[in-house]
Amino acid sequence: MNIEETVRAMPELAWFKSSYSTGSGGECVEVATGAASVHVRDSKDITRPALTVPPTAWTAFIGFAIAQAP
Repeated sequence: MNIEETVRAMPELAWFKSSYSTGSGGECVEVATGAASVHVRDSKDITRPALTVPPTAWTAFIGFAIAQAP
């Protein structure tokens, strides 16, 4: 499978960045929620395939990330 096929196969999603994103070229991700999945992609290269996970996995990740925040 090539990148074009992956991008076309994914329905149009509403992507958003974290409010912590500075827009200064740092490491940023974008997230979009679908009916049964959460999609995560690199905001600097949206042509690459997105990581797709179930909502329960995303919720667990966010809980872990918040717990680790300074």
